[in-house]
Amino acid sequence: MSGLLDLLNSPLGSQIIKGVAGQAGESEQKTAGVLSMALPLLMGAMKKNTATPEGAQGLMSALSGKHDGSILDNLGGLFGGGVDDNVMNDGQGILNHVLGAKQPQVENALSQKAGVSSDTVATILKIAAPLLMGVLGKQAKNEQVVESNGIGNLLGGLLGNDDNSNKEQSLIESFLDSDGDGSILDDVAGMVLGGDNKSGGSGIGGLLGGLFGK
Repeated sequence: MSGLLDLLNSPLGSQIIKGVAGQAGESEQKTAGVLSMALPLLMGAMKKNTATPEGAQGLMSALSGKHDGSILDNLGGLFGGGVDDNVMNDGQGILNHVLGAKQPQVENALSQKAGVSSDTVATILKIAAPLLMGVLGKQAKNEQVVESNGIGNLLGGLLGNDDNSNKEQSLIESFLDSDGDGSILDDVAGMVLGGDNKSGGSGIGGLLGGLFGK
């Protein structure tokens, strides 16, 4: 799997979108829109956290243990009777760690751009976070990443390593570092939604376009 676009366009991605939509009580199209923006932001935040040896080691430990990818092996069971509280609480814990005090800002921004309520966005994020960790865990296993110094490359590969993705990544980091005035939100959303013509159809900028065939 070469990136998040491939994940969302894959049969696994379709199953995730359908399951998350059912749990959140939202249409699959709008749920896909939220996920297309949220997953790069969450992964960008994780990548930022792994800039320190402690952060990288913490993520490596999580991917080697609880978040080894096994959550993806039975999505039918995960979504069949509704996502249980353990998964939701785990998702909130992940969000607390990677977004911290920025979580409400992220939820409000995604709410405005996707046209869904912030409560719905919050639910989607809580489910998406453990699933994203599962994707990372499975990818780490597939690529035999066992040392924490390989985590940055793993995350970079899923985010994309071209010039456009690097520009988008720097915008994501600016957003996460911002003082809360929201001035970067339109730029980030524009990149994620492909509103910037310079972003083309690759990397994060093409996620929604690729997802819906635009």
